[in-house]
Amino acid sequence: MKISTAFKILLCVLLLLVLAALAYGQTPAYREYRGVRLGMTPADTRAKLGTAVMKSEDQDYYVFSANESTQIMYRDQKVVMISTDYTNGVGAPDFRTVVGERILQKPDGSLFSMVRNDAERFWVSYNKSATVVPVVTITLGAYK
Repeated sequence: MKISTAFKILLCVLLLLVLAALAYGQTPAYREYRGVRLGMTPADTRAKLGTAVMKSEDQDYYVFSANESTQIMYRDQKVVMISTDYTNGVGAPDFRTVVGERILQKPDGSLFSMVRNDAERFWVSYNKSATVVPVVTITLGAYK
């Protein structure tokens, strides 16, 4: 029995829709970093995190250890993005506590998942590189 190309394409599209629906249905549990949440003011953020290594009106950069650093981005005096790097994964939370159970593992060993929370208008992603010294990056972002 020969399966037509159109039928194969239809099956692939249906599979992608199912996978997207499963990922979309996840609710991110990760909502803050060291007490800093999206929407906070720069003053409140700095009160939580202390003195930034680099500071500007629209972005702060913090280094907490040789393995942990974070960037906080501001728009209209509100936190709109928090991106944290964990060198070699040291100190990084487990991906399940950030984006839920589903994650894409690529053949090179890297990991990636992104989950949106439309009710609260934010997204969170988990990315682990497959470099010699892997870096786990967790990013929270707001959207309109």
